[in-house]
Amino acid sequence: MPESLSIHALSGIPLVQSGDDLAALIVDALDRAGLTPADGDVLVIAQKIVSKAEGRLVRLADVNPSNEARALAAEVEKDPRIVELILRESSAIIRKAPNILIVRHRLGMIGANAGIDQSNIDHRAGECALLLPEDPDRSAARIRASLQQRTARNFGVIISDSANRPWRLGSIGHAIGSSGITVLDDRRNGEDLFGRKLQVTVINRADSIATAAMLVMGETTERVPAALVAGFEPEESAQSASDALRPAVEDLFL
Repeated sequence: MPESLSIHALSGIPLVQSGDDLAALIVDALDRAGLTPADGDVLVIAQKIVSKAEGRLVRLADVNPSNEARALAAEVEKDPRIVELILRESSAIIRKAPNILIVRHRLGMIGANAGIDQSNIDHRAGECALLLPEDPDRSAARIRASLQQRTARNFGVIISDSANRPWRLGSIGHAIGSSGITVLDDRRNGEDLFGRKLQVTVINRADSIATAAMLVMGETTERVPAALVAGFEPEESAQSASDALRPAVEDLFL
């Protein structure tokens, strides 16, 4: 457990387009900020720029809603084209209400609208929507490998997105992709201060780091799509963000 951490916003990254080299853009941002990553540091990258670089922007004019999407859209009062994209990206509908559609994403995550977003994207050529990366863990591993090659440093990568939680208002950051870090710190069978055996304590380090980085990255007009979190010891973990998904059989909210 580190005694202290520092979080550095990486500003000045240009608006990302399909096919852009994110590793190159991030290294340039590190240089502008005068930052030299150390082994063990964690780079947190907003999902939105990963999706843009991977060509996950969809023009709604190109979406032909199915009859199922049209019926559901009328029920939840949403654009049928958006609902069609949500259905394509989802494996199950969990909850629905006017203006609310909670689904299980094909990657296993549960959340609103399958993570599909229309904010902070250019609609001048027609209304668009941005989908999540096809495989965020794979994306994180690819970006990490490129960054390590460019910097000769061993640091972790998290792809973060915002999420809401049952019983709590407001969004926090969570890791939808990761590479090279311990995602779940399992403290079960350890002891507390008084020697009592811990039975359920599992710390989600990846989500905690993503939330901390979100405080300097923001979610609206800040234009800070990445942050460097420094102060961790070097590690090499095979865990990925998908390891933090709770199995459906354990989900008491379904």
